[in-house]
Amino acid sequence: MKTIYYYLATFITLVSVISCNSGNKEMKTEKQTPKAIDLADLDITISPTEDFYQYATGGWQKNNPLPDEESRFGSFDLLAKETNQKVNDIIVNLTKQENAENSIEWKIATFYNLGMDSVKLDKDGIKPIEEYLKKIDVISSKDDVLKTIAEFHRLGISSSFAIFGSADRENSKMEIAYLYQGGLGLPNRDYYTADDARSIEIREEYKKHIDKMFDLFKINNTKSEAISKIIFDFEYKLADNSMTNLELRDPYATTNRMSQSELNEISPDFNFETYFSYIKLPQQEVVNVSQPKFFKEFNNVFKNTDIETWKLYLKWNLIRTSSQYLSTEIADASWEFYGKFLTGALVQQPRWRKVVNRTNSSMGEAVGQIFVREYFPPEAKQRMEVLVENLRAAFAKRIEKLDWMSDVTKVQAKEKLAAINVKIGYPNKWRDYSSLKIKNDYYYANILRANEFDFDDMLSKIGKPVDKEQWFMNPQTVNAYYSASMNEICFPAGILQAPFFYLDADDAVNYGAIGVVIGHEMTHGFDDKGRSYDKDGNLKDWWTEEDAKRFNEKSQVLVERFNNIDVLPDLKADGKLSLGENIADYGGLKISYDALTIALGNETPEKIDGFTAQQRFFLSYAKIWGQNIRDTEIRRRTKEDVHSLGQWRVNGQVPGIKEFHDAFNVKPGDKMYLPPEKWATIW
Repeated sequence: MKTIYYYLATFITLVSVISCNSGNKEMKTEKQTPKAIDLADLDITISPTEDFYQYATGGWQKNNPLPDEESRFGSFDLLAKETNQKVNDIIVNLTKQENAENSIEWKIATFYNLGMDSVKLDKDGIKPIEEYLKKIDVISSKDDVLKTIAEFHRLGISSSFAIFGSADRENSKMEIAYLYQGGLGLPNRDYYTADDARSIEIREEYKKHIDKMFDLFKINNTKSEAISKIIFDFEYKLADNSMTNLELRDPYATTNRMSQSELNEISPDFNFETYFSYIKLPQQEVVNVSQPKFFKEFNNVFKNTDIETWKLYLKWNLIRTSSQYLSTEIADASWEFYGKFLTGALVQQPRWRKVVNRTNSSMGEAVGQIFVREYFPPEAKQRMEVLVENLRAAFAKRIEKLDWMSDVTKVQAKEKLAAINVKIGYPNKWRDYSSLKIKNDYYYANILRANEFDFDDMLSKIGKPVDKEQWFMNPQTVNAYYSASMNEICFPAGILQAPFFYLDADDAVNYGAIGVVIGHEMTHGFDDKGRSYDKDGNLKDWWTEEDAKRFNEKSQVLVERFNNIDVLPDLKADGKLSLGENIADYGGLKISYDALTIALGNETPEKIDGFTAQQRFFLSYAKIWGQNIRDTEIRRRTKEDVHSLGQWRVNGQVPGIKEFHDAFNVKPGDKMYLPPEKWATIW
């Protein structure tokens, strides 16, 4: 939550790893040249005019069955898996060489080896967190509670609420502190308040899970009620006063700059001045209280909750956060609920995959430097730069031709587009890990040290000018983002691989995949949320009232279209929650297709494998969203995720694109046909 980011995938994909032993030659990464459009990925038993997603990806789905350890597996995930193999080779090779103590190579190797030593992890049990449990046991006052919350935040242990630094939405050149709702053991408030059968089932299983974990940790209860009831009732109070995922999409609702005295008014009992001192943040003239209602209620909870209940809740924070990094028995119990029950995965990912993922997330840019040297040629960056500028030019032309936007808004829209900063491949300035302390004691202890290192780095930026050079993804990440407050788009080296980007493929394929991604991220600056920010990243209404009205009317077409999609027989998509991403997909398709037309000029490329350039554009787009997914995961993502499911990022979008109708000769009566009056026609 560094700032407002929009991601191509569901969340920030911190690269995990595929090889548990790089000494296994069969698992070693081999350089291959994948086919841009592989006929084996298609399902030619169905017409593209009847079900384009199945036609374009049905073969891929058949040839890539869902692994037991995954709840969703698509071509996006396959690329991450292949990239993970490369990252795994890098890390494991470091463990095999002689490294000077405290060098970054030594830190990475030590961190990894402790995580991989299951014998030591099982022998250590809960030793890595015993000192924190003892600290909680001796809590005797509300100030002790406040101090523990502050310490947990410094260590990256989720508790009560969250704090982070980001650009001031009213002065984007400066970084300020943000206070944000949190403190829940379930993914969001709706899991506590919704009355559908699945939510009720999740709540019951969550309570059982809490009691099971406390039994494993041999923590007794001094109160008469079950521990799970005490903790759930505590969390419910926070959840009931939290914003919904949909409400959180309104940047105006979550922008509430307050002075210290104003913060004291809504929180007279939880002393934030003391809290700031405990986390080592200098007193601030202004902070952004993202959800004032939540913090008013949190103050009441802090004031009215007895010490024993606080101690149980804080122990749960510690248990919940640490369990996956402790002994096999404890980690398995954690996965049974958070992995198997919530997502539907049948088995856990193997230890090596989780450990390398965590190693990479803790020292990602250090690993990223090696990754870039080995796997990201300069030519890839150069071709991406050309693609980005072609997309920018195409977008500018589309803005100029809009019949629903006024001239005054068009001028500012083009200024914002021109001002978008582009980051490709890797940072110009690499992060310095010299002050990160890693020891050869406990795996989880090193995780906490890495968390504290990150926390201190974040605090050091608050109250200072925003660092425009900072990256918020590692170079090896298979993802991309747009930052509204930075007005920037970022494409790490990890995503600049097939099937998103082919260095030697025809333009149609690249514009259909990475081109749409570029357009997607650009469009986020003008979607229902990103359009609230000006070219400098300040929260500012720069649209005329009539333009905003027409934009909302056109956007409503997408809301209604996706609201009517049956993702399961008894469940529909959420068009409002996914609106920003759906607008970005729509914009990405329109803009990138125009850019392809510009790139082709007067040329008419020969067909490849029987497909025209226009057909290959849409086939390439569909390919990146081919996936297999479990019903349990469909339900979870529909409730939590602002992105539509892969199937509907294709079939929910292309029927509203004229160029798709033309490319595949879609006619009235075809299932993929959508009449022009139902097209969104935004960009």
